[in-house]
Amino acid sequence: MSSHSSPDFDVVVIGGGSAGYAAASATARSGLRTAVIEGGKEVGGLCILRGCMPTKALLYAAEVKHLAEHAATWGIQVPEVRFDFAQVMARKNAMIADFAGYRRGQLEGGRFQFIRAHARFVDPHTVELDNGQRLTSAHFVLSTGSTVSTPPLPQLSTIGYLTSDDAMKLERLPKSLIVLGGGAVAVEFAQFFARFGVRVTLLQRSAHLLRDFDPDAAEVVENVFRREGIELFTGTRLLDARAEGGLKHLTFEHAGQTRTVSAEEVFHGLGRSPNTSRLNLPAAGVTLDAAGRVVTDVQMRSSAPHIFAAGDCTGPHEIVHIAIQQGETAAHTILGARPARMMDYRLLISVVFTDPQVASVGLTEAAARAQGREFIAASYPFNDHGKSLLMEAKDGFVKLLADPRTGEILGGTCVGPSGGELIHEIVAAMAKRTTAGELAAMPHYHPTLAEIWTYPAEELAAQISN
Repeated sequence: MSSHSSPDFDVVVIGGGSAGYAAASATARSGLRTAVIEGGKEVGGLCILRGCMPTKALLYAAEVKHLAEHAATWGIQVPEVRFDFAQVMARKNAMIADFAGYRRGQLEGGRFQFIRAHARFVDPHTVELDNGQRLTSAHFVLSTGSTVSTPPLPQLSTIGYLTSDDAMKLERLPKSLIVLGGGAVAVEFAQFFARFGVRVTLLQRSAHLLRDFDPDAAEVVENVFRREGIELFTGTRLLDARAEGGLKHLTFEHAGQTRTVSAEEVFHGLGRSPNTSRLNLPAAGVTLDAAGRVVTDVQMRSSAPHIFAAGDCTGPHEIVHIAIQQGETAAHTILGARPARMMDYRLLISVVFTDPQVASVGLTEAAARAQGREFIAASYPFNDHGKSLLMEAKDGFVKLLADPRTGEILGGTCVGPSGGELIHEIVAAMAKRTTAGELAAMPHYHPTLAEIWTYPAEELAAQISN
């Protein structure tokens, strides 16, 4: 961009998912000339098309089926539970078409220019589109999202595997499946497939599933999975993969022994990688970390002061509500709005939609120890709680962490029924820096699931007042 010419746009957003849409809406609303460049085959971003929304639709279907199969617990007779997988997928597809259509309408609504193309930087202020056109902009927001990571064994690419993207398009269920990974995507899909009658084996590298949570939370899910017939191997190292006799065979090391498991299909749930390689970021002066993520500060500014990033392509967490906050923070910074807005991950929420659900906010015990933060913790089990006993939802517990001196709540974990909903009580409490004593004193209706929080809160409050 030469000094005498003015740029084509004030802001160009590359990627039209949740983060990009949030940034573009905010800058366009404030009168900046904004463009969104989207190169994906479909419009809407991961959350709507292949992530949060479709997966939760399928998991809820699996839960309804599971409840119907166990209706006898409540004295209700369901003679035989059958399902039509095509219909399960058709309902999911109809809902996603609806959500995506709404987002497409927002993107094409004319508040900003919407360009369908891939872009790469030529210099810090210029991008070239794959149709040969060049655009200049005063500011850029990179929100190109993520793609499924390369598998850890090259042999896996030879034999072929399903990703979460492929699983969303399945027309029939495999009879057996090996799931690789122990994060949210891997465990959610493992339980979904198992509850729809697929024989599932799960291989996980670390000692526990869900390593972002404390081991006590992971153990609940591991026990439930084993009870539901999922074969589970933790602390594994993959050695080889081959296809033979219509099956796929994976060889791995476990507890000092070499083992092989076989299944019709393999599901690769070993995480996602930032989608930054085709942007030619060195030409823009943008620094990436070792994992390929755009390095940003708390205002989402990259190493090039006029280029920002938001969402999965920068991290540190691949979660849609954070992507939206990051997009809005980048826009706020570009607009020079006061007071300055900064990302604060103190209230980081994580939810895994297995049954039981696993949710946390703030610090886990492991994270508190890693930070050298002093804390006290108390937990209470669902198998001793009125409402969860009525529901026959006896797996799991709630746990609170508090500052030993002030009593301020530092974190909460909920493994159990509606855990993803229940955690928001602790989000609200922590947002206002509530103490355990204040939470314990707050009225809770009986019998509800939510009142379970008062038990660990009372236990912590008693320790602090002494």
